[in-house]
Amino acid sequence: MAERKAEKAEKTPTFSAAERAAMKEYAAEKRRAASREKKEAKLAADAQAFADAVAALPEPDRTIAERFDAIVRAAAPDLLPRTMYGMPAFSDGQKVLVFLQPASKFGVRYATVGFQDNAALDDGPMWATSYAVLDIDDAVAARLDELVRRAVAGATEG
Repeated sequence: MAERKAEKAEKTPTFSAAERAAMKEYAAEKRRAASREKKEAKLAADAQAFADAVAALPEPDRTIAERFDAIVRAAAPDLLPRTMYGMPAFSDGQKVLVFLQPASKFGVRYATVGFQDNAALDDGPMWATSYAVLDIDDAVAARLDELVRRAVAGATEG
């Protein structure tokens, strides 16, 4: 039995250190590619869930969500669309930064645009982190644009 192993070992070619290093690099490249593909698939799934959540909303929530989407994408193109508890939201890649809670979600009279703590909208010892929205006109759009820009800047600093 030992003879067979020794015989087999003699017939088995060995790889040089450079060849082993190349194989390790190749395996690492394959792992990185798989990880990248997995991340891209997750981003695509998140974006689709976001689009589906907006499309499923009744009026006027759908119109508000569509305007919210356009405002956030213009103010902070690096934020990623996703959902949070089934509601349209945008994240910095790790944590949700800003979200829209449609009025229809809980049967209330207004939608809410909310910011998570990583938005860092700090303004003294007390500040607002959510805003009631009945409609998005030009003035509301401008205010949301400003808030999203501040939130992104605060998240980057913090």
